[in-house]
Amino acid sequence: MKTTATGKRVLTLAASAGVLALVLSGCGRAAEAPPKSGASGSAAAAEPSPGITDDHLTLGISTPLTGNTAGPGNCTADGAIAYFGMKNDEGGFEFGDGKTRTVELKEYDDQYDPEKAVGNFQQMVADGVFGAALSLGTPTNRAWRDAAAEEGFPQVLVMTGDPIFSNREDGYLTLGLVPTYQQEGAAFGKALAADGQAHKVGILFQNDDYGKGYSQGFKDAIKGSKNIEVVKELSYEPSATSLEGQITELQATGADVLFHAVSITPLAIADLQKVASLGWKPTLFLPSNTASPGGILKPAGVAADTFTGVYAAGFAQAAAAPPFAESEAGKKYFDAIAKYVTGHEQDGKSFPHCVWSWTAAQILEEAFKNMKEPTRESFYEALTSIKGLKTDFAFGPIDTTVKGSPAVQTVSLQKFNGNGYANVEVVG
Repeated sequence: MKTTATGKRVLTLAASAGVLALVLSGCGRAAEAPPKSGASGSAAAAEPSPGITDDHLTLGISTPLTGNTAGPGNCTADGAIAYFGMKNDEGGFEFGDGKTRTVELKEYDDQYDPEKAVGNFQQMVADGVFGAALSLGTPTNRAWRDAAAEEGFPQVLVMTGDPIFSNREDGYLTLGLVPTYQQEGAAFGKALAADGQAHKVGILFQNDDYGKGYSQGFKDAIKGSKNIEVVKELSYEPSATSLEGQITELQATGADVLFHAVSITPLAIADLQKVASLGWKPTLFLPSNTASPGGILKPAGVAADTFTGVYAAGFAQAAAAPPFAESEAGKKYFDAIAKYVTGHEQDGKSFPHCVWSWTAAQILEEAFKNMKEPTRESFYEALTSIKGLKTDFAFGPIDTTVKGSPAVQTVSLQKFNGNGYANVEVVG
């Protein structure tokens, strides 16, 4: 049976009362671990979970396909859609139970709205989806985490650096994909401290677990460093439409470093333009999801000499870099993006999420190979038993066996050179 990799794009508009009831139902419960697949050897243990047949598996993804975060949101789905489409046309995926299946990723649009994300989870359950993978966003994924656990519904390779998804708590079939926000923030903090020069740092962070995680990782890394002073910290709400006031206030402190933990694409672009318009030339740190040369820096008019330096934490090869397109893996990636991603323009390089999504699909493929039964529990056991897996583009091997850590753990600090990023060890 041949299937397409591209699922129907869905926008679920759930009633507020129903959404609140679902969220609250997961609070304050005593979580119980799901039964281990095959633990009793009973027939019930091998009963297929929803969303899987002898020749097909359907996964879901809740991600912003429209709205201010649509660029990264679409990329988060498109890399996996391209990989699944390519493998499906080659005959499908071999599973550990001896069967070969095609895999579909069905997309649900949450517009980066937690309430819509909960509605999407409800719809995935109603649609009989096997589990969710790669869903983007911290507040949106947190909104239905408890409800997924109540349902025994996998929420894996989540596209957020929130460490809560890698805690391996009993009853939660969750796993993060990308390095934690704390890891990224710490990578810049350590490199800045190693610079040895005196620095004044202004911090702008999103007032949620995303922004606080980046900021805390940075501050933990510079603790005890006599050459670094944090002169001011300012926050903003994700619903903000402009951060010009915060940028102006931070510039007035005389800070020579701007730690910019901002996740919203239009805000990130506008902030960089405002910094440049003030004649301010700080050393900038940008989170990995808002550091893209094509999606953020170029639209903001940033060149290699616009600021003293632009740094970001990286954990995978950049599709915009010439060596990527020249490699065999890169050619395969771009060909698949062009062939299997439909319905909107996608170059596969404007946002790094497309590459991260491709990597996630390869991790899922490894889990499928070791999935002995057609159940959610067997899938999760296989997914969290991967060690030493080499993927096309991640900097280091994949290890999902470390409790408290996401699937991708190798982080490198990178500096923007006008075209892309190059790995560095210190700031300067």
